[in-house]
Amino acid sequence: MEGMAGQKSSLVWAVNIAAFLLVLLWTIPTLGLLVSSFRDRDQILTSGWWQSFSAQEATGFVRTGTGDDAVQEDGQYVIEGTVLEEGQSLIGWGIRAREPAAFQPGETTEIEDGWQLTVAEDGSYRLTSDTPFEMRRGERIFVTTGAPARLTTENYNRVLTAEGLGRAFMNTMTVTIPATVIPILIAAFAAYALAWMEFPGRALLTAAVVGLLVVPLQVALIPLLRLHNELGIGKGYLGIWLAHTGFGLPLAIYLLRNYMVGLPREVIESARVDGATEFQIFRKIILPLSFPALASFAIFQFLWVWNDLLVATVFLGNTREQLVMTGVLRELMGSKGGEWEILATSAFISIAVPLIVFFAMQKYLVRGLLAGSVKGG
Repeated sequence: MEGMAGQKSSLVWAVNIAAFLLVLLWTIPTLGLLVSSFRDRDQILTSGWWQSFSAQEATGFVRTGTGDDAVQEDGQYVIEGTVLEEGQSLIGWGIRAREPAAFQPGETTEIEDGWQLTVAEDGSYRLTSDTPFEMRRGERIFVTTGAPARLTTENYNRVLTAEGLGRAFMNTMTVTIPATVIPILIAAFAAYALAWMEFPGRALLTAAVVGLLVVPLQVALIPLLRLHNELGIGKGYLGIWLAHTGFGLPLAIYLLRNYMVGLPREVIESARVDGATEFQIFRKIILPLSFPALASFAIFQFLWVWNDLLVATVFLGNTREQLVMTGVLRELMGSKGGEWEILATSAFISIAVPLIVFFAMQKYLVRGLLAGSVKGG
C-alpha cells in the first residue's frame, strides 16, 4: 500500500508539473501579445514587448536645412532646426551612420572645412560657416533618442470596428458554445449506455466509435455539405453545429465511456437495488462523478472549435457577416502583413478566451488526466 501511495503521489506531482509547464509556455507568448496590442507600430518594430514599460531607445537621422535656409548672424551663415520629435529626448548624436551616438548633447564638431555643428540637449542644432553654404541637400545628423513608454487603446478601437473583429467574435461565440455543449450532452448519455447498460450489439457499437476516431473529417466535408443542402439546412449556424457535433462525438464517447466504466460498480448496483432508474443513476451518480472527464473534453472541444477555420469556411461561408475570428485573422495576415500592431491585437483577442477557459477548468483537466492515468496503469 505504501508503494502504491508513493506511486500515486509521484504521478500527481508529474501531472501538476506538466500542467504548470503547459500553462507557462502558453502564458508567456500570450502576455507578449497582450502588451504588444497596446503599443504602436514603431515601438513594436524597434523594441521587444518586455521593454514596453521602460524608455524606448531608437536611432535615426535628420537632414539639416539647405543653403537656401541659412541666415546671417554676426558675419556667419547659420542653419538651425531640431532633430527631435515631440516626446523624445536626446541621448547622443553623430555624423556617421556607424556612430549615431559619437557625441554627447551640447558638444560641437567640425563636419567640413569651416563648418561647425552643435546639437543641444533639447534637440536643437546649429550649423555655422564663415562662407555661404553651397549644398542642395542638407547634411545628415544621426541621433540616438529615447522616448517614454506609451500605451494606446487605438489598436482595439480599429480592430473591433473597422477590421470587423467584433462581429467575428460574436460569430465565433455563437458557433463555439453550442458546438461544445451539444456533443457533451449526447456523448454523456451514449457513454453511460455503452459502459453500464446491457443490450445486444454494445461491443459492436463501441468498436464502431473507436473506428470513427481514425476517419479524417476532410473526407466527410463535401458529402455532409451536400446532405445539408438536400435537407434544406444549407450554410448556417445549424449546419455548423451539426457538423462539429458529428466530428466531436466519437472522441467524446470514447473518453467518457472509458472514464465511466472505471467508476465503482458497487455504488451503481446499490442504487439499482434501491429502485433507482437508469436515468436517476445517470443524473445523480454518474454525472457528478464524471465531471472531471466532462470538463476535460469540454476544454478540448472548445479549443478545437474556437480555432477551427476549415469547417467554418465550408459550413458557414466567407461573407463579412459570416466570418469567424480565424477567417478575419486569415484576411488580416494577407492584407495587413506589415501592420504588426493590428496583428498582435487580433491574435490576442483570439487567444484570450481559450486561455480563460483553460485556466478556469485546469483543475478538472488535471483530475481527468490523473484518473485516466491511474486506470490505465
